[in-house]
Amino acid sequence: MTIVNARFLTQRTTGIQRFATEITRELLLQRPDVTLAVPPGPFETSGLDPARILQIGRTRGHAWEQVDLPLFARRRRELLLNLASTGPVWYRPQISTHHDITYIRHPESFGRRFRAVYGIVVPRLIAHSDRLLTVSEFSRGEIADHFRIDPARFTVIHNGADDRFHPGESIPDRPYLLAVSSPNAHKNFARMLAAFARFAETHPDVELHVVGSQTNSFSRQRYDASHTRVRFLGRVDDDELAALYRGAIAFVFPSLYEGFGIPPLEAQQCGCPVIAARAASMPEVLASSAVYVDPDDDADIADAMARVVDDPALRAHLVAAGLANADRFSWRASAQRVSAVIDEVEDARRSPTDGASGLVKAPATRRSGA
Repeated sequence: MTIVNARFLTQRTTGIQRFATEITRELLLQRPDVTLAVPPGPFETSGLDPARILQIGRTRGHAWEQVDLPLFARRRRELLLNLASTGPVWYRPQISTHHDITYIRHPESFGRRFRAVYGIVVPRLIAHSDRLLTVSEFSRGEIADHFRIDPARFTVIHNGADDRFHPGESIPDRPYLLAVSSPNAHKNFARMLAAFARFAETHPDVELHVVGSQTNSFSRQRYDASHTRVRFLGRVDDDELAALYRGAIAFVFPSLYEGFGIPPLEAQQCGCPVIAARAASMPEVLASSAVYVDPDDDADIADAMARVVDDPALRAHLVAAGLANADRFSWRASAQRVSAVIDEVEDARRSPTDGASGLVKAPATRRSGA
């Protein structure tokens, strides 16, 4: 049996919670031996089978994850699967997922408490995991290099896009560019707004619509929200977001650092052209299906906006290339890879083991960096 650490069902949905939810959804379909464990109190089932969700323990948050969850798993002698970057630091056997190290590369985006907790939990969780998952080759290299561990310990499990994101007709009142972004430093939010201000000088009919809000984990950022043709829409549900993708002239994603980046894939799956930063995992995920920009150059971002808006042939090419690129990714296929890792760990547990513990030792860490 496998227990999924489903603390993510108590958290606001970002890319990490989306990954955890969708992988879990597919695992429940693929494996009858999977059960979810959640803390006491309210939680969102996110459409997952409630009959396979157990509320356990007495605490919540990190205390639940470090005390109640491992005690429950130990009593049942079960494998624990963590899909959302944190987990119990001393439990074995377990599989843990590490999406990126944004909090290390861009500490200015995060609150002090968040950085402190991750600084304590993540290295210990990595050290005490039988297998490790991450979402891109870029993240595999980044995490392995920073923590000085063998990249072979990681299995890459890509993100995907929900089936609700698909092409369809949507006719807006006014033409607009779309961004899905929180106002955090690594999202390059302020520079995107500055680039739009440049672009708007020559394109007076086009608006910028921004979906998203900031969670408590992130440090508050300052930016100029005074432009009259920038509309901040806050958080929207998936159906509203899909309609926004379909109606947009293009999707703008100038983020400085992403372990994967789900929104560009959702946009492409809806038939929306993508403008993206040539940074971090974006070239790996989007290949040749996007217009790339220098994320540090306002003028380059503004120029890309103008080129895509003004050139119908370029937009048509990006739509076709984007749909083909999105076909490379699937939550079902990614969950099948996770399932294979579960089987490998379970097989190792049944093989000759390390002494009386019945657990397999994790591979040794490297002594030096890249």
